[in-house]
Amino acid sequence: MKKLVEFIKHNKQFSILSALAIILVLTAVFARYIAPFSPYESHLTEAFLPPNGVHWFGTDKLGRDVLTRVIYGLRVSLTASLVLVSTVLIIGAVLGTIAGFYGGLADAVIMRISDMMISFPGMVLAIAVAGIIGASVTNAIIALVAVSWTKYARLARSLVLKIRHKDYIYAAQLLGTKNTDILKHHLIPNALPTLIITAATDIGTMILELAGLSFLGFGAQPPIAEWGLMLNEGRSYMFDCPWLMVFPGMAICIVVIIFNLLGDCLRDILDPRQI
Repeated sequence: MKKLVEFIKHNKQFSILSALAIILVLTAVFARYIAPFSPYESHLTEAFLPPNGVHWFGTDKLGRDVLTRVIYGLRVSLTASLVLVSTVLIIGAVLGTIAGFYGGLADAVIMRISDMMISFPGMVLAIAVAGIIGASVTNAIIALVAVSWTKYARLARSLVLKIRHKDYIYAAQLLGTKNTDILKHHLIPNALPTLIITAATDIGTMILELAGLSFLGFGAQPPIAEWGLMLNEGRSYMFDCPWLMVFPGMAICIVVIIFNLLGDCLRDILDPRQI
């Protein structure tokens, strides 16, 4: 307990941002109990109501409470972004580690595929993949995984190449240590902190990219409450009913800023140069 108190004192910004991130996660988990109304139930007689004492964020064209849909949108966006970041981290780390440690044909094949993927603009390629396989949140995640794993693969490869030439790795090989044990006990633990930091800083970016795909019609589809889709639906009423875009836009900005700052703080804490 004493160590925890000292850690909080020495890392106040990280502690505050972590608390905010936990609040966001809890809000997403308990959205059903926090949201004042149903996110999908329509009340056409209450359509386009401005913010008031009952509907704090106003209502949309179907009379649905915007605050409720923003809260449920947090669940969709946060869950999708965490799944996306975890998936690209695992796939990229595994492929990059294989390429860096074993080299040869495996390295050539993985890196050439990576080079081919990087040669295309990421968002354009994601739109193309999502357009081919169909518009949905799941397919948007698949599309972004297809274009995002290369970053982690190249990072993991560079870290492994740097570590595998250390003296203790050569010593382990001379002692007859199996490659799997070297990977498990030396390479992966040393490369993982940098990969985790990169993943943490990418959560906000992934939220933006998922919202962008939904805004363009390649992600979430009605009646799902998702921030990018809400922005798209409110675009036609931007001047008459600005709250339809203001509040989902503010939600995206706030969540992205929190996770970006949290990733920066995590980098400062885990960066070996700071120790």
